[in-house]
Amino acid sequence: MRSRARDSLEDRNQFGVSIPNFITLGRVILVPVVFWLLLTGELRAAFLAFVVAGISDAVDGFLAKRFGWETELGAYLDPLADKLLIVCIFIALGVTGRLPSWLVILVVSRDVLIIIGVVLSWLLDHPTPMKPLAVSKMNTVVQIVLAATVLADEAFSLRLNGPVQLLILLTAATTLASLGTYLRVWLRHMTVSESTTSKT
Repeated sequence: MRSRARDSLEDRNQFGVSIPNFITLGRVILVPVVFWLLLTGELRAAFLAFVVAGISDAVDGFLAKRFGWETELGAYLDPLADKLLIVCIFIALGVTGRLPSWLVILVVSRDVLIIIGVVLSWLLDHPTPMKPLAVSKMNTVVQIVLAATVLADEAFSLRLNGPVQLLILLTAATTLASLGTYLRVWLRHMTVSESTTSKT
């Protein structure tokens, strides 16, 4: 009886653990939808989809922490879904002329360089710990606020040109700061790893 009860509890836990991941996967599915809506000029629908994605991010995070449903898959999948959404929105807003091209290139290049650094560290057998830095979290928040502001401004004609310009500059500054910090941490990690390996 105890074995059956334990197995039943484990089954429920396995199902429960997957709930935040399912929500996150739903957010990933929203990425091409939002991208298509932006390219086709359906700005209000794109803004609504963006809001839904934001709510889903808060919900899956709450469920994972509240009920102990945090998983290794979720730890990688959740930030990946957020990053995919932000990058796709920035690209779409850049292509349609709603954000300056230089900012889109800066934001995308930062993420590409970080990915290259992580892959390179794995290839050199010195894997870099995947820990988001404080400046990176701040950069992500600013990017989200900028995307939401531009979407709302374009969808509802709010005339937020002043705040948008300020957010563009803030996004550029935090993106450069984040890239510089990641580069410094990466170089330090690789240098320490190489010196430790040479001593053994």
